[in-house]
Amino acid sequence: MDYEQARFNMVEQQIRPWDVLDPKVLDLLHKVKREDYVPQVYRSLAFVDMEIPIGDGEVMWAPKIEARALQALQLRSHERVLEVGTGSGYFTALLAHQASVVVSVELRTELKNEAERKFKAHGLTNIQSRLGDAAQDWTDDGGFYVIVLTGSTPLLPLAYLNRLSPGGRLFAIVGEGDAMAATLVTCLAPSTYRTDRLFETSVPTLKNALVPERFIF
Repeated sequence: MDYEQARFNMVEQQIRPWDVLDPKVLDLLHKVKREDYVPQVYRSLAFVDMEIPIGDGEVMWAPKIEARALQALQLRSHERVLEVGTGSGYFTALLAHQASVVVSVELRTELKNEAERKFKAHGLTNIQSRLGDAAQDWTDDGGFYVIVLTGSTPLLPLAYLNRLSPGGRLFAIVGEGDAMAATLVTCLAPSTYRTDRLFETSVPTLKNALVPERFIF
């Protein structure tokens, strides 16, 4: 398989038509080898417009979702990022190429260990992998300027909103069932936020995600 041609086709036929035009993002999609983060059995599908299973009911985002999320975040080289859900490690690697430090928290030991192996193989030394449940909050590792939830959440955790300092951003896919929206929250001032709904999508929900209270009759 000609991976470079497949990568070029992915960028030109999937990513650009989805309004991802930031040259820094497009260059990064060529630089970080997506196929190296895909399970071997699915490697030939690394550039297809689909979610790819990575085990235990988890998936890699479709390439265009990864690209839109990265473009929306507008990361700067001095920023510390918290990623909730390491998954395959591919999006973690994209974040690490643009940020100062990425703390990535994964609930599943197997996924964490496999991602760490890939980070080491690619010389990514600014990723700090953590094993734990960060679906609703993460109190370790100090403060962060950017927070990314890679699984969906029915409700945005207030704890994470409170962690945003002015200028900080949070990306999450919010909602339930088919009614989910990729959302970017920007902190404008203490306790003041702007919420932008970027696009509709549907991805698996984070285990132990915050859910609305249900009335029982």
